[in-house]
Amino acid sequence: MARTRTVFSLGLLLLLGVALLPAGMAVRGNAQVPALPSEISTASAGKAQAAPQVGTPLIVPRDFSELRIEPGDLLSVNVYDTPEFTNSYRVDLAGNLTIPLCGKVNVRGLTLPEAAKHIEAALKDGQILNQPQVNVDVQQYAGQYVTVIGEVATPGRVPLIAPTNLGEILAQAGGVTALAGARIKIRHGGEDVAEEDVPYSRSQGTRETASILVRPGDSVLVPRAGIVYVLGAVARPGGYLMQEDGKLDVAQALALSGGTDLQANTGGLRVIRRNPDGTVLEFPLSYNAIAKGTEKPLVLQAQDIVYVPMSKVKSLFTSTSGLISSSASAAIYTTR
Repeated sequence: MARTRTVFSLGLLLLLGVALLPAGMAVRGNAQVPALPSEISTASAGKAQAAPQVGTPLIVPRDFSELRIEPGDLLSVNVYDTPEFTNSYRVDLAGNLTIPLCGKVNVRGLTLPEAAKHIEAALKDGQILNQPQVNVDVQQYAGQYVTVIGEVATPGRVPLIAPTNLGEILAQAGGVTALAGARIKIRHGGEDVAEEDVPYSRSQGTRETASILVRPGDSVLVPRAGIVYVLGAVARPGGYLMQEDGKLDVAQALALSGGTDLQANTGGLRVIRRNPDGTVLEFPLSYNAIAKGTEKPLVLQAQDIVYVPMSKVKSLFTSTSGLISSSASAAIYTTR
């Protein structure tokens, strides 16, 4: 009986001792040893990842394998079992890292695993290490961004560290405005690079822009939609944006302007078009034939002028140059 009580007491004392172990201590077998830093940091990291990231302006890639090294990045290079090479290195303007005994190793535009392979090759080719094992990480990103201008809510610079689809870039700029056109221009890199012309539709914008990648250093221009002017005997003369995917015909333009007046000479309808070379074309149309469906409405181009005369007499005395001058001071309307 006494022996049973002794065993019970020892067991109770052991349980109390484990419960009273100081924080950061772990039990391995019968020994008390400090918990490894990795065990503590893993638990902390789990809590940190659960916390929401608030207020960060950077667009972080979903997959860091897409991340490309750029000049100004601060890299952490760890060479296994060789502490003299393990250090932090800044990428210079030419995209090089200066590694001791190796000289310059160009890593610009490489992913982190690719950069590690380049450094391993440099150490091996320089007969410095036989079988180097290198790990590369980013300690600090350089100030990289995309410039977004034109018809967006908040034009300016969008911080970016990796290729991101065009839709996310436009969202960071507040989205396109009601004046945005049906094309978006992207200039990749330097000024001597040709622009990429991307079609954009409000109804299918997310689908179209999801496949277009924008990279740090690119510029995105959202031009204003083309304007068509409807003048003369209409309810609301003025300029109208070609917002329906950039397509607008004569019938649609007249509908946007509220239709023709009762006194309008619908038989004298004409469209005035200015070509880039300065020449002017005129297209006589019959509104009555368009309304009856016997004549297909003319598809308009940006800067076209649709003129509806008030009467036959006034139509004869209204010059083309006078209409072009009137369009310059016309009010601009949107469909939103």
